[in-house]
Amino acid sequence: MTNKSVIATAVASVLFSGCAFAQDATKGTDVLKDGWEVHGYGSMNVRNIDGETVDTEFGKPDYKTAGTHGKSTNQVEFSLKKHTEHQNGAWSDFVLRSEYGNGNSYAYSSDGSQKKNDEAQFEVKEAFVEIGGLSFLGDDTSVWGGQRYLNRAAGLLSGEYWKQSSGVGTGVQTKIAGNTAGVAMVMADPDAGKQPGDRSPERETLTSYDFYYYGVDVGFGKLDFDFKYMKQANKDSDSEDGIGAGVTLNTNYYGLDGWAQSAVAYGKGVAQNRGLNFGSWSGGDDNAESIFATTYGVWNISDRWQMGSEVTYFAALDELFGAEDLSRFLVAVRPSYKINDNLRVEMTGSYGQEKGAEGYFDNRTGDKVKGQFYNVELALPITVNADYFGRPQIKPYVSYIAADDAASASTIGIKDGKDETVVGVHTEIWF
Repeated sequence: MTNKSVIATAVASVLFSGCAFAQDATKGTDVLKDGWEVHGYGSMNVRNIDGETVDTEFGKPDYKTAGTHGKSTNQVEFSLKKHTEHQNGAWSDFVLRSEYGNGNSYAYSSDGSQKKNDEAQFEVKEAFVEIGGLSFLGDDTSVWGGQRYLNRAAGLLSGEYWKQSSGVGTGVQTKIAGNTAGVAMVMADPDAGKQPGDRSPERETLTSYDFYYYGVDVGFGKLDFDFKYMKQANKDSDSEDGIGAGVTLNTNYYGLDGWAQSAVAYGKGVAQNRGLNFGSWSGGDDNAESIFATTYGVWNISDRWQMGSEVTYFAALDELFGAEDLSRFLVAVRPSYKINDNLRVEMTGSYGQEKGAEGYFDNRTGDKVKGQFYNVELALPITVNADYFGRPQIKPYVSYIAADDAASASTIGIKDGKDETVVGVHTEIWF
């Protein structure tokens, strides 16, 4: 072989290998972007009532009060997301959310005793994969599978999640006329985690079929529509299913600077719990029927003043949680004044009411049948950003809770008399 032939062969080999390399480099499955995101939440609440900790939230989960007296002393949450993008436009997310201490009211030492608590331990709250950008489905469509909170929404001052599907399932999300649309199936077992001897002979698995259409522009805001059909296995015909439906309006703060979210929802049967709140707590018979309405948001009054507010009504149209004519009502405001970039004054006032037919909830009678609840709180949040949602923050507070009578006060955890004062420091961070 001549020198020219050798050189020609070498050049051809290089060119061929270069072409092959170029083809390999542009394979549709090649990874263009790959990385992790870390987010989290922490809520550490030191509450002192006459020198002791207490296992009560003074009716806050039931829309009776709206102070800073949630009972979690050391709630910690981490959320990890691995996002990957490929040459052909496909992408995937793996989301893992873990939580510890939610609902724990004890002030633990560091001797390892926390593991003795069989409640509020380390839990995996979400573990799901979502894949999108698939050529045969279109850029706007994704599919997901696993355990997750789907489409959650919570009241601003009550802190209660009124909309979610919490469990294990699968779904498809896409765009229709520029708006987000989706269908999903989510399952939850009420007896999950119980010991074998505590379980019923048959699993009473709950299933929610979700249909949603979000972001419909109506000029003064955007509407979200939700519909859920729920079923429960191994139940009698009067307790085996239910429907929930709701509409949510997202706007500015009622024509003012800020934001507000307002919703109305209906629930019947298994979907009695605000219609759209699905999880292992769901269930109900044909007599269970409820209406739920809420509106909350934050008003940016000036450079220094902001105010959060919430008005919520939750009531039985027949029975709710087995109680006839049960109704709950909450109105709460939280004005906040920015002293400087790192300090603000925060005030909270709320009024709550609950009533039902004679004999509801542990055969309540007399003054327990109807209760009125008042909450006034003063706080001085120390933060790196004194905005209403500036976090992290350390918030010393004094919260005064009272009921219209001692009988009603006992239903929210007040031991003696009809009022109680909580002195605490709430530390909160999200990132």
